[in-house]
Amino acid sequence: MKTNFASDRRTFIKRAALLGGSALALALGVPKTARPAAVSAPEPKAQNQGYRLTAHVKKYYETARQ
Repeated sequence: MKTNFASDRRTFIKRAALLGGSALALALGVPKTARPAAVSAPEPKAQNQGYRLTAHVKKYYETARQ
């Protein structure tokens, strides 16, 4: 008795692809329970104080000159 392996492999691959695609569609297609987005008050913008010459910046400049 001779078995047609090529046909069996093709059938297996087709079914595996179909099953994988179905599982992916099911996983992506089913929405989770919808939760409303939490709305918070916008944070006030900090005033731009610009460049500040602090102690660690001064130290950097001193070491960079050497």
